[in-house]
Amino acid sequence: MNLRDLTSLSLITTDKHFETKHQAIKFLASQLYSEGKLYSEQAYLQSVLEREKQSPTGLDGGVAIPHGKSTAVKEAAFAIATVKEHIADWESVNPDNEVKLVIMLAIPDEKAGSTHLAILSEFMKRLCEEDYKNRLLTSANSEELWKQLDNTSKDSAIEAVTGNKTILAVTACPAGMAHTYMAAEALVKAGKELGVKVLVEKQGANGIEDKHTFTQLRLAEAVIFANDVAIKEEQRYSHLPKVKTSVAAPIRNAASLINQALEAAENQPQKINNDILQAEEIFEEEHKPFKMEIKDSILTGISYIIPIIVAGGMTLAAAVLISQAFGLQDVYAEEGSWLWLLRQLGGGMLGQLMIPVLSAYMAYSIADKPGLAPGFAAGIAANLIGSGFLGGMLGGFLAGFLLKFFKQKIKTNGMLSGFVSFWVYPVAGTLIVGAVMLFLVGEPLAWLNEGLNTWLENLSGANAIILGALIGAMVSFDLGGPVNKAAYTFCIGAMASGNFIPYAAFASVKMVSAFAVTAATIIGKQHFSQQEREIGKQTWLLGLAGITEGAIPFMINDPLRVIPSLIAGSAVTGAIVASSHIGLNVPGAGIFSLALLQGKTIWAAAFIWLGAACLGACISTMLLIISRKRKLQSEQSNAIENKAC
Repeated sequence: MNLRDLTSLSLITTDKHFETKHQAIKFLASQLYSEGKLYSEQAYLQSVLEREKQSPTGLDGGVAIPHGKSTAVKEAAFAIATVKEHIADWESVNPDNEVKLVIMLAIPDEKAGSTHLAILSEFMKRLCEEDYKNRLLTSANSEELWKQLDNTSKDSAIEAVTGNKTILAVTACPAGMAHTYMAAEALVKAGKELGVKVLVEKQGANGIEDKHTFTQLRLAEAVIFANDVAIKEEQRYSHLPKVKTSVAAPIRNAASLINQALEAAENQPQKINNDILQAEEIFEEEHKPFKMEIKDSILTGISYIIPIIVAGGMTLAAAVLISQAFGLQDVYAEEGSWLWLLRQLGGGMLGQLMIPVLSAYMAYSIADKPGLAPGFAAGIAANLIGSGFLGGMLGGFLAGFLLKFFKQKIKTNGMLSGFVSFWVYPVAGTLIVGAVMLFLVGEPLAWLNEGLNTWLENLSGANAIILGALIGAMVSFDLGGPVNKAAYTFCIGAMASGNFIPYAAFASVKMVSAFAVTAATIIGKQHFSQQEREIGKQTWLLGLAGITEGAIPFMINDPLRVIPSLIAGSAVTGAIVASSHIGLNVPGAGIFSLALLQGKTIWAAAFIWLGAACLGACISTMLLIISRKRKLQSEQSNAIENKAC
């Protein structure tokens, strides 16, 4: 790929000074707009900020690659800036990363799965070479940097590594984009330093890339699985010692993982010969911790249903909007009409498709492909018995662990391998899982789901306040960590069952911490450092996009004071929204949720939803300032006492 074809001299800036990440992103967006690459600068800027809330775009070695996919982009392009002093507030996978090179990608929405990944992958491969990266960083001017973009060896591919030992690795993240490639880059780089040949297969949004060959599988010492979603065709590696970890782990310490893999290879050599390796299906008992298996299963299932929720909800909303805007209520209600069909399409995605997909891909995460058919059957059974999201999750676990057991006890080799893989697994699994769901757990699950739905629908008074406050506290307890994710999973589950109040509370609370940090650093600026004030200036924008992570630097520096302050305001916000019976049926909309709120007139819902966030932020702001002031007074008193002694 010729990178220079996707940029120009006017899109390259050297030795620029940026005080904050937002300032850098806004500058590069302006450059892209001025060069005619964008239809709308603001719309593109919003898409970049939306991406920033998903995971850090700061990498390692001084590099950050923010990117936005939007209909506001005319053609694929990128802008580059090198900076004089590193940008301090850029969240990076490596906490020690000091960003000095910013590469911002602009991708048309229709090319999100092709051009986007091709450019991102190409940059990852090239930046893996220190010499290439340093040439970009030390370019004296724009013209020199532009020339250096394609000054790379043809042998710089990610697999061009030498060593007397071979380690395989597979990387996969929920989005299938940046982290998948970043982890691959880190493993290859560490392998070079250790003298180990590391071959990485990337299972991303574009499918499997650099797929391991039979020869590589046969010659490898061990395999590293760095994944947050299920590995595809994992049975290929059943003969190899394994190291299993999250997709972020190699980015932090890839060398340690490679050493673990080498140690595993010494202690647990390959178990089978090459003839068996060529068999169609090879399985062995997995050693993944049960807790991690449960977590990965839930995250995998949810990652597959979120697009269905968004697409189905928006399709259904479009049908309602069209009928009301143009007075087509009769057409909307007429069976077989075009508007009725559109309504059925959206409703079918939410009511019929979502739960089977959840169950199937939860089972897939646990048992790989053999779990898909029983998983879909479990989801259909959950729909039939009316057990909703809870039944779908239980069915996914049931199908996954049943098929995992089958794989361990019913081996597939020789002449019967095809029969076992394509008949015993799916048919027996479907019959067993279906029977258990329909005849054993169906009635209690349906009763439990109906009870939960009834409780959520009838929330009022103290119950609504308690639920909202609990959601609010969980959201701001760790700002995107496990507790926050637990609240998110509950709200998505309630949404999948047709109860939209919890997610409305969740979305409103997500703004509180960011608003509070900005307000505290402005109103009580004398109590905060210059760096904290600079971070606070742009944190409110992250809040508008529904990003809680902007407050993390404050939480890390003073958790005992910051966490309770944020929880207090967030709990109030959650309680107000939940008790007001406002609903939201589209996840991840940020401030744009204002137009999608349900339960009251649009103006009343928007006023309560945004007003609750502002009120919660005011409470947290006051507490942040008071607690910081007391901390500084305590430190001054201690200093005086120590001096007197």
